[in-house]
Amino acid sequence: MSKAHAKLILENGQVFEGEAFGYLESCVGEVVFNTGMTGYQEILTDPSYFGQIVVMTYPLIGNYGINFEDLESATPKVRGFVVREKCDASSNFRSEMEIDEYLKLNKVMGISGVDTRALTRMLRNYGTMRGLITLGDPTEAEIQAQIDTFDNRTAVYQVTTETPYHIEGSGKRVAIMDYGVKNSIVEHFRKRGCDITVYPAGTTADAVLASEPELVFLSNGPGDPKDVPSIVGEVKKMIDAKPVVGICLGHQLIALAMGGSTGKLKFGHHGCNHPVKDLRQDRVFITSQNHGYYVEKLPEHAEITHKSMNDDTVEGMRLTDRPVFSVQFHPEAAPGPVESDYLFDQFLTYAK
Repeated sequence: MSKAHAKLILENGQVFEGEAFGYLESCVGEVVFNTGMTGYQEILTDPSYFGQIVVMTYPLIGNYGINFEDLESATPKVRGFVVREKCDASSNFRSEMEIDEYLKLNKVMGISGVDTRALTRMLRNYGTMRGLITLGDPTEAEIQAQIDTFDNRTAVYQVTTETPYHIEGSGKRVAIMDYGVKNSIVEHFRKRGCDITVYPAGTTADAVLASEPELVFLSNGPGDPKDVPSIVGEVKKMIDAKPVVGICLGHQLIALAMGGSTGKLKFGHHGCNHPVKDLRQDRVFITSQNHGYYVEKLPEHAEITHKSMNDDTVEGMRLTDRPVFSVQFHPEAAPGPVESDYLFDQFLTYAK
């Protein structure tokens, strides 16, 4: 069967050509690169990637197939997927499906044969850009019109659970605010025996606090934290009433709720090999990360607990006047190293 020619067209006009795979329909998204060598199915299904076209810097993708145990949400959340070489014959005892079939089934457009090194260098040099993956030859005006349709401001509300759900446990009562929570995060609390209730992103603080949780956890999620001011307001109310901890987007929401500020990184942190220093332990951990925004200015009564060894950005903070603690990176990994999962035990020390 002949392969369909496809193009990735960036908003600066640069074109990268390759072969289409997966679901053959044009897509528009924010183009980011991920430096992970493995974990592509966790990346595909991570809700924090909602609205994004993900470029894998590792050159061979699909070699161990897809299994249905390691998904971070029920379906892929990426808009598109860009790889150097797609493996068509996976080899792994856990493989249940080829990546091409999986993307086709879930209506995600892929493009292979792309010079991902050149593409990654461009994103590093010029910053994250919007892009279009297309099978046709659109005019400049058509390209711009399609790229201009991209709008990720409601991303959190599109990935959150529709209704609250409960996971019974005999331990601490934890309220998880689902802004795009990964399955692995919920699992870390479950395996520690927590009694968990997961709430939709738009749930009011009053509704959450009515269940009398001992700890409120703010999850990861997609997009700019400044796009959800109503959520920031509810987070402030929860912080005033209960111990609060958070990861990634949750970390940024805490900063905004308490008077700090956030900014956008040039090309984000996406990968499994980011060194972060725990200042309290004077020790460096290799972490999994996925975010395009960061805490630019700390709130009052906050101290830095973790710092990026790559660019000195804030990777963790705690408030000194109340029980609030958060990290920017992903201690649950999935994919990535698990050496920082001790933080879930630290989170639970805040419960009261």
